[in-house]
Amino acid sequence: MRRLTHILSPGFQMAAQCVTKVELSISCEHLLDKDVGSKSDPLCLLLMNTSGQQWFEIDRTERIQNCLNPKFCKRFLIDYYFEIVQKLKFGIYDIDNNTYDLADDDFLGEFECTLGQIVSSKKLTKPLVLKNGRPAGKGTITIFAEEIKDNRVVQFEVEARKLDKKDLFGKSDPYLEFHRQMDDGRWQMVHRTEVIKNNLNPVWRPFKIPLQALCNGDMDKAIRVECYDYDSDGSHDMIGIFQTTMSKLKEASRSMPMEFDCINEKKKQKKKSYRNSGVVSVKLCQITVEYTFLDYVMGGCQMNFVVGIDFTGSNGDPRSPDSLHYISPNGVNEYLNAIWSVGQVIQDYDSDKMFPAFGFGAQIPPSGQVSHEFPLNFDPSNPFCAGIEGIVDSYRKCLPQVKLYGPTNFSPIINHVARFAAAATQQKTASQYFVLMIITDGVITDLDQTRQAIVNAAKLPMSIIIVGVGGADFSAMEFLDGDNGGLRSPTGEMAVRDIVQFVPFRKFAQAPKEALAQNVLAEVPQQVVSYFTTYKLKPPNDPATK
Repeated sequence: MRRLTHILSPGFQMAAQCVTKVELSISCEHLLDKDVGSKSDPLCLLLMNTSGQQWFEIDRTERIQNCLNPKFCKRFLIDYYFEIVQKLKFGIYDIDNNTYDLADDDFLGEFECTLGQIVSSKKLTKPLVLKNGRPAGKGTITIFAEEIKDNRVVQFEVEARKLDKKDLFGKSDPYLEFHRQMDDGRWQMVHRTEVIKNNLNPVWRPFKIPLQALCNGDMDKAIRVECYDYDSDGSHDMIGIFQTTMSKLKEASRSMPMEFDCINEKKKQKKKSYRNSGVVSVKLCQITVEYTFLDYVMGGCQMNFVVGIDFTGSNGDPRSPDSLHYISPNGVNEYLNAIWSVGQVIQDYDSDKMFPAFGFGAQIPPSGQVSHEFPLNFDPSNPFCAGIEGIVDSYRKCLPQVKLYGPTNFSPIINHVARFAAAATQQKTASQYFVLMIITDGVITDLDQTRQAIVNAAKLPMSIIIVGVGGADFSAMEFLDGDNGGLRSPTGEMAVRDIVQFVPFRKFAQAPKEALAQNVLAEVPQQVVSYFTTYKLKPPNDPATK
């Protein structure tokens, strides 16, 4: 995934993951007829809003003459970001003049939604409405989304034999570099293998290169492979080079490898009897298709959002303005801000918009017993809240009914969601993925149990977001994040995936409200893809399997 910088507001920049590009095709039916003696001449205008403030034009389609059921040929191409709410507004206008300004053209209706809603539906048909919110007659708009991608990858198995010896006191330490030719003739490196120490007959680990990166999808485009002897001081010695194409490479098989002489031009010029500096043998070169995040979302994968809220005593009495659970006169606190920010993005990917929400670390009614996984609505048989508003409502009603207590245990709620995720694995397709957001004020009590719970959860379709509120020491949370070399359980078992993302809320206190969601959700698309790829699970509605 490439990094792009997305401007959120003046003076505040944030790196956002541009997951891919999406192309939108537009058609309408039963448009209002505004022309006398003929039919309307419609055009579709697309506006976008990502900051909550200002709409800006993305593009507009062609005008279709005398048509109330237009299928527009021009498509809209949009950079898609999972972690940003990208609001879109489709405006339909009847064009009766040659001016670019639409203010003097008849308005036939509009439809507003988010790009997330479109991609999670793949195809969306909705009624058009007028500026006053009333229906635009029987007019409807249909939006069809398609990801623009080449998700073919090339799987390689490569070895070499009889490479030149380059080191004085040992054999060579060979590695390979793959280069593609640019339009201006230059060579650009697209892959480097690992170094195999002290070996003239190396067998490299299997590797893969995106076909687009390797040859721009052109089977006859030249590919240059360079073999070097690694030196720790950076002065790597050239062993030899060969050139080929994908057309030749893909003929390779384990029973019939494609073999290439590694040629060192300097040695060839000096020595008449020179044959080669070794032979590189390609034993496998296979093109396969890898699913993207949008393949899963558009293919019917449900993203399930679960919230866990810290009700331990260290938050302070909710009635006191000093408490992290104190709801200010304008109706917010850091817990609510985190729920709104992240929930607004992820709700577009859940079709029923019913979200389980739990609390932990409080004494709960009627008996006052301490619980580390109680439903905010106090209904264990149905812990679901209707929409993000439902979570907020349940939280507000729950606060006066519980007594903040302790300790701060994460493992019960992680294990609770893991049971949901484990049940989803029985379906044998990429049908569900769970995102658990834990909002906490501080130091974790059951660190060992939580480490074990995360290592177990890494084998399941789930990710964990931890948002730290208040000013406590969050070093244990940074440790759980595992960005510095991976998380291990107390017994030493390594997490098979990095599934935890931690952010302190205070880092975003002065930032736009969208910034928190951008930061905590940026890694989720890759986590989704890595899980389903590892377990070879296909989208439920994968056209390739139909």
